[in-house]
Amino acid sequence: QVQLVESGGGLVQAGGSLRLSCAGSGRTFSRNVMGWFRQAPGKEREFVAGITWTYGITSYRDSVKGRFTISRDNAKNTVDLQMNSLKPEDTAIYYCAARMVGSQEYNVWGQGTRVTVSA
Repeated sequence: QVQLVESGGGLVQAGGSLRLSCAGSGRTFSRNVMGWFRQAPGKEREFVAGITWTYGITSYRDSVKGRFTISRDNAKNTVDLQMNSLKPEDTAIYYCAARMVGSQEYNVWGQGTRVTVSA
């Protein structure tokens, strides 16, 4: 069974940092794109950052560029999201997800981890 499990969420003051981690199990994620998404209360889920498993090519939404960094560890089968200079508007549940290269659909999702940034 393929699983993604997030960890690392919590409460932090504005300007602080958190590091989220996503552990994959059940298969390797080569030929996959790994993504971090978030959903704030009352809002749609939105893409935050993505990385190709094999080549490490990254992409970010504009509002997190320069503050967030996505990375992967092939040996550990993990994908991390380092979040710096956090703002209250970053408050959300953060989800890790996977899709196959060439597909537009993320079809494996974690359960989410909550991030709260206080002003």
